[in-house]
Amino acid sequence: MSKTRVRVWDLPTRLFHWLLAALAVAAYVTGQLGGSYMEWHGRVGIAIVGLLSFRLVWGVIGSTYARFSDFVPGPAHLWAHLRGHWSGLGHNPLGALSVIALLGVMLYQAVTGLFSNDEIAFSGPLRALVSSDTSNWLSGLHRQNYWPIIILVGLHVGAVLFYALVKKDNLVGPMITGHKDVDEADAKPAQGGGVVALLIALAITAGVLYLATGSFIEPPPPPPVAPW
Repeated sequence: MSKTRVRVWDLPTRLFHWLLAALAVAAYVTGQLGGSYMEWHGRVGIAIVGLLSFRLVWGVIGSTYARFSDFVPGPAHLWAHLRGHWSGLGHNPLGALSVIALLGVMLYQAVTGLFSNDEIAFSGPLRALVSSDTSNWLSGLHRQNYWPIIILVGLHVGAVLFYALVKKDNLVGPMITGHKDVDEADAKPAQGGGVVALLIALAITAGVLYLATGSFIEPPPPPPVAPW
């Protein structure tokens, strides 16, 4: 049977995927190195906040298969997938759950990091908005979320390898090219997510980054000059 090439993933979705992967690695490395690298860890965290904000908006106004309304599974879709009866483009129901879980733990990690401190010299950009006790508490949550992220990333990579080696379904290629070869001749390519939607998503992301960087926080007044 001849296959049909269908556009599945738009460019913003693909860029988000690979940029988030790269930034997650950078956050891990700089966090482990500590010291002067914590400044870079903070910058990477803010970039991740921006990426996640963009993806949440794009999940509403992006192209067909990037929208949450398309791939967030209900019980019927999950059951059909487990029995091998599900068919469709984009994320399959289990893959969709993996994506939602990863977005959730990464967002949790990024937000707690904005208020965290390393008890030495580094403080998140929004640290001044909370008390020391609250910052320490959020710092602890930030550190504890390390293993859930590692586990979910490992499961995600393992699932991609399983599909490639066992089910002979290449999930990486479409996330690079945006297109997938399918058996269904009537498969519908992704629609929507045009320039206007992209500009709206970028504008909202810029607003979130303005807040995440703490640019609105008034700097503390300079210390008084001692009289001579």
